[in-house]
This record gives sequence, C-alpha cells and structure tokens, in this order.
Amino acid sequence: MADDKTRNGAFWELALERAHLGVWDWDLRSGDCFYSAMWSQMLGYGEGELAMTSDLWLRLTHPDDREQAVASGERHLSGQTDTIETELRLKHKSGHWVWVLDRGGVVERDATGRPLRMMGVQTDITKQKEAEAQLEQVNARFRLALAASGTGIWHYDLAARKSYWDARTREIFGFVSDTDEVPRDLWHSYLHPDDKDDAELAHMAPLQTRDVVAVQYRIIRRDGEIRHIESLVRFIADAQSSGQILGTVRDITEAKRREQELAHAAHHDALTGLLNRAAFDRLLADDIATARQFPLAVFYVDLDYFKALNDFAGHAAGDLALKSVAEGIVGCLPSAAHAARLGGDEFALLVPDCDAQQAERLAGAVLAAVRDADLGSTATSRKLAASIGIAFVHDQGTTVADALACADDACYAAKAAGRDRFAMFSTEGASGSGGLNAARLAADTVDAMEDGRLKLFGQEIHRLGKPWQESRRVEVLARLVGRSGKLIPPGEFIPAAERFGIASRLDRWIIRTALSLYGPALKSGALTLGFNLSAQTLSDPQLWDFVDAAIDEAGAPHFGIGFEITETAAVTNFGAAEEFVRKARERHCRVSLDDFGAGMSSFEYLRRFPVDQIKIDGSFIEHIAQSRFDREIVSAISGIARSLGCSVVAEKVERQDALEILQEMGVAFGQGYLLHRPEPLEAIVARATVRTGLPVGRQA
Repeated sequence: MADDKTRNGAFWELALERAHLGVWDWDLRSGDCFYSAMWSQMLGYGEGELAMTSDLWLRLTHPDDREQAVASGERHLSGQTDTIETELRLKHKSGHWVWVLDRGGVVERDATGRPLRMMGVQTDITKQKEAEAQLEQVNARFRLALAASGTGIWHYDLAARKSYWDARTREIFGFVSDTDEVPRDLWHSYLHPDDKDDAELAHMAPLQTRDVVAVQYRIIRRDGEIRHIESLVRFIADAQSSGQILGTVRDITEAKRREQELAHAAHHDALTGLLNRAAFDRLLADDIATARQFPLAVFYVDLDYFKALNDFAGHAAGDLALKSVAEGIVGCLPSAAHAARLGGDEFALLVPDCDAQQAERLAGAVLAAVRDADLGSTATSRKLAASIGIAFVHDQGTTVADALACADDACYAAKAAGRDRFAMFSTEGASGSGGLNAARLAADTVDAMEDGRLKLFGQEIHRLGKPWQESRRVEVLARLVGRSGKLIPPGEFIPAAERFGIASRLDRWIIRTALSLYGPALKSGALTLGFNLSAQTLSDPQLWDFVDAAIDEAGAPHFGIGFEITETAAVTNFGAAEEFVRKARERHCRVSLDDFGAGMSSFEYLRRFPVDQIKIDGSFIEHIAQSRFDREIVSAISGIARSLGCSVVAEKVERQDALEILQEMGVAFGQGYLLHRPEPLEAIVARATVRTGLPVGRQA
C-alpha cells in the first residue's frame, strides 16, 4: 500500500487527470495564472496553444455567464463565502460551449489575512446539463399536459404526516393558500357525507396493493357547491422514510352532467321530455311482468289535424303544439302513470291499476288538454284534436307488442268514428289486413324478410318521348306477400313498419338485397337503382356506414345509386336530412325530393337540399288534362327545377291524355321523366341486361 512519501506531485497530477479535472492556480500578487494540461484538453487545446494569462478564463466564458462568475469570485475574496462554486460555459476550440462546474478558493494569505493565491478545479458537466435540459423539457410538457387536462397533484408524507396540494388542486377544492402545505385533515372536511367512507377507504388501498387506484367521489366546497372529483392514487416507497401517497385530482362535474344528460336523452324524447319509444316499451314490459294488480291501461294517442297545422303555420308552431300537448297530458296523469312520445304526433300512456271508468275519465281529460294546447299566435285559426285508443292488460302473458297493437287498433276505431274521441279495444272490432292489426302486420313484415315473402318490385323511370333504354333508371319498391299468398298493399304494411319502429330495418333489407342481387348490373352500367328512405332511416347515424359497406360488397358504383326522401321524412329530422343529402352528394349518389308540391314548405326544401331530381306529387298529375290549376303548378315546379339544374319525375301518369299534356309541356320546361307501373324488379333487370348484353346479376 502506498504511503504518504510516494504520493508526490506526479501522483496527484495523475489523479486529477483520471478524474478529468482541470486545475487553475492564480497568483494574486503577480497576476499570473496557471492552467493545467487537462484544463486545456477539456476545451480542445493542446499544450502551449493558450496564453496563460489571468483573464484567459474570463475571455473564454460565455457572455451571459461572465457577470455571475466574476461575482462568485468577488464574494469569496471579500469573505462572504467560504469557497467559490459556480456553473459557467467555456468556449471550446471547435466553437461550441462546454458547461463546467468551477470550485476553488484562497489557499494562501499574508500576515494581515490578505489573499495572495487562489486555486481551484473545473469539471466538465455538459452531459449533466443536457440531461437537466431534457428533463426540464419533459417536465414542461408534463406541466402543460396537467394544465390542459385541468389535473391537480397532491401527496401525503406518511412519516411527517403532512399534506401538500399544488395550485390546481387548491383551485379545484376552492381552498385559498399561498403554500402547497395544507392541514392534514383538510381533504376529509370536503368529502360529501354519502361518499366519505368509500373515498377514504379507496385512498388507503394503495398501501396494501401498490397499484394505481382510481376513485370518484363528491366534495362540498365551502360555498356549498357540490363537485364531482376523480382521483388516481398510488403509494410511492422511499428507503429513507415511510414513503408517501401520491395522487391526482380532476374535476369531472361537467362530464358527469353530460353523462346524466346523455342517459336522460337515451330514454326521453328531446322535444317534449317524455319517455321515448324504447324506454316506454321497457317500462311496459317491466310493469306487465311485475304488476301486483291488474288491469294495466295502455293508451294510444294520435293527434288529429296535426299535418294541417304544420303546413299552415310551419314546423316551429308544430313543435310548440307538441310540447304543449305533452305538458297537458302530463298534467292529467295520476302519480303512478307514465307518458311517452312514440314519434311524430303519436303518444302513449301507461296507467297501472286502472279500470274502464277511470280510463274514460282520463281519456276525456287528455282530449280536453289537446284541444287547449298552445298553438302559437300564427295558428289561432287552427285547432288540434286527438283520437285515443285504450286497451287493458289483464295478465302477465300479454306482450308489449300485443298491448300496444290493441290500443292502436282502438285508436283507429276512434279515428274512423269521427276523431276527437276515444275508443276501447274490442276483439270484434280489430283492424288490419287479413285479421292482422298494425303491430302483427309489422311483425309479419319482419318474418317476411326471413322467409322470402318480401318481394322486390320496381318502376321504370321513362324519359318523355324516349325509350326506357336511354335512361335505364328504376325505382326499387317492396311488396309483402301475406301468409295466405295475397299481396298486402304498401299502404298497409309500410305505415305499420314506421309506427312500430322497423322502417329502417325494412329500408336496409331492400337496399342490401337489391345491391346483392343486381350489383353486377349496376357495375356494368346496365341500369341505375333508386331507393326510398323513411324518416327513421334518415335519422340513423350509422346509415352511411351501412350503405358504403353494402355498395363495396356488391361492387356497385356510387353514381349508379339514388335515394329519395319525402317531405314527411325531412320534416321529422331536418338536420339529419341535410346531413344525408350532403354525404350523398359527396359520394356522387343521386338524391331526389319525393312528393314535391304536396306540402306548404316544399320550396324551402329546395333552398336547403341540393337535390338532383324532383318528383312532382301524383295529386297534381292525375287530373292534369282537366285541371288548369294542376297544369300551372306542374309548369311552375318544372320551371324552377330547370333553373336549378334538376330533372323532373311526374308520378301517377296512368292516362294517355295526361301523358300527352306532359309531352306538350316538356317542350317548355325541358326534359321530364315519368314513372310507369310497378312490376317485379327481376323482370326489369332482365330486360335491361338482355337488350344491352350486360350481366344480369347474382342468383337470388
């Protein structure tokens, strides 16, 4: 082992070299300053390249660091500090800056204590400073993320039994303080009484699990406001102490409110605040299954003259009327009863433990409430009424569909009897086609999609005076074959589908089936297909996902497909209709406005919807040869369509004289189209493909 005698100057020089320490030695009497070879090497210089002057280090120091470095030496020389210790940047020979830690002090004084000599060492700390800069960037991003997310940070020192909250945490709790340290029991004093035990238990769980624990709870601020808080909590071990509990807090009050609003919206009608159809069905099913007393009364309320009000006074007045009717209905109900808006102008009521006499009194009150509904100042000459159907559930074997169907049948009976009245369901008076009431007809439509009784039909759309092969456009329709084999008119099964919420499913079946069967014909250009869309389908947020997938699967081009929307469908959800038209035109699908002219605000739709085609309502075509009024209307609509660049389809062209009139008018308003009678779609496609030599399609 080496002794003190062997530790000479060379020994210490070697030690300094191995430690990469540059030595400086400043003689204050002569002003000479010595810099070791390692000091020069640290800055990229060889032996003899630097002049050993007292101000050499200062000349190499970064301008921003000079004042601080000089001040550090002066404080030491004046006796204010025991040593010199400062960080500064020195310029490397290659031009970049080297961070060094400078440490030293006076090593020799005269008899009076005046400093005569100073020595020190400088260490290259560039990598350390770069790591600190990187860490500061990470911390800055972390602080920015916390600020953006509104998250606060706190920790509790288990050994010191002290709590520390950052500024954001104090802000969330509404606690005013200039320091991070807060009273250790402060958090507990904010907890909502109903959440206190669970929240405290959750905050102790990390001591056992060492995992991150998430917990939500409520606090009551000092001003009485209740806020929802979400915390993530974790135990951090520390070898030097008992460790600490580290946590975050985030105010999720607004998110909770939105969650509650969404939950409410999922079960309630947005316009009236009543239950929606799905929620009413669930409630009725639960009440039937758990009822202790029967009968339960189910009311089906259908407003009379509502469409006339909409046409006369506009949709704002219609919305006002619906809200007023809803308020009136709710005001009539006993406390245990519930009301729902099924859609459009149809409502349903569920009244537990209700006999016929009670039901009659309630129905009378509802009729009066509808008559007294607020229709707004623009509709003072219009009045509303209602037709009410009442059915009774007597046992738990009754299904929701049957209960509503029976009430619906009774509602039809009230309408048939003159409206503005109610009717009780009677098995002898059940309505429907072939013994089916509306609900059973809707159910049979669903079955027909599976068992092949739903058939695709089509109507050729002809250009006036031209053969169909020049346009080869087809409107796709559906026809229901009853179990008896007899065709059920669309005027029966389509309204039933809309009333019982399967219209969207029906539309999807028609689109998917037609594209699947005749995709090759569409792809080859043999024909183009148009589809009618119900209000339920228009309101479906997944509609275009479905359509795009069906088109891709069939290999059909978007431009070979068109969609028709009616005024009724557009009115039901104006925003959805606008969004649908926008997306259709983005995909180059054709869009037609159906039944044009039948409503009071049809021309407003032309302003809102940039459609490709207008279908004039058949009521203006049927008697066009005899009615000058109808001819003027058709001419006006056609002129507007021409100026907007839209084609025109005339419906219900069933007489030769009507066709001749349209042909004469066609000269005035440009190209017009007309629909021919429906026939099986398969036959139409066959004609198109046989005459063109193009592929027919897949086998059904």
